[in-house]
Amino acid sequence: MTQTVALSPLGRADGSASYTDNGYTVIAAVNGPVEVQRRDEIPEEAAIDVVLRPATGVGSVRERHLESIIEKTLRQVILTSTHPRTLIQVTLQVVATPGEHMATGDLHQSASNLSLLPALLQTSILALLSTSIPMTMTLTSTLIAVSSSGELLAAPSLKALKEAISAHVLSFSSHGELLVAESEGAFDMHTWDQIYGKAEQLCRSRSTLDRNEAEEVNMDSSEPMSLEDSLRNVIEEKAARDQRWKEG
Repeated sequence: MTQTVALSPLGRADGSASYTDNGYTVIAAVNGPVEVQRRDEIPEEAAIDVVLRPATGVGSVRERHLESIIEKTLRQVILTSTHPRTLIQVTLQVVATPGEHMATGDLHQSASNLSLLPALLQTSILALLSTSIPMTMTLTSTLIAVSSSGELLAAPSLKALKEAISAHVLSFSSHGELLVAESEGAFDMHTWDQIYGKAEQLCRSRSTLDRNEAEEVNMDSSEPMSLEDSLRNVIEEKAARDQRWKEG
């Protein structure tokens, strides 16, 4: 499914973004650096607060778990040392979920956490890019499921995810580092190596893979654009718009 991106859809936030992929639509708002309560103050860097609001109902343990993953990931991405004793707030609102979900918004337990995580991470990064908060890197994230026959499924449907023997979310930085590796289900190291290669192929730009890596994943010009290339296009379009505004 093609991703849909909108930068700065919210007028009152310092930065915001909307992102749609694999049946999920998420809106993120970023505010900061702002004043932080003394009990949450960190002397040498900014504190990061992530709030996730589900599409329906109120947050539960599931949302708290996802918030924790996102907060730890963003701490690696944001240059927090430039704004000590402040707070950066990231609020994520799930707007739409795949049509295969129940009307209550509940997910099958095996798919409860991982199916939404890539969209949350991508929306957070896009919202940060629309602010002036300094970052050390960007990231791209994807979901891979392993079917009962051993087939690797990229961005699987909820039905495929329920029937899979394992599911994995991997996120790569713009420097090529693996920042997030969350898995559910049973798998061996051989399968993990295949999952890693597939996720790297989906996430990373062809220009950042060396010749050996490119041969290993059998990349060619007919394959679709990577998530990193798509993100780069969004950044370039934003820079062009900002430049036109300054020149105007």
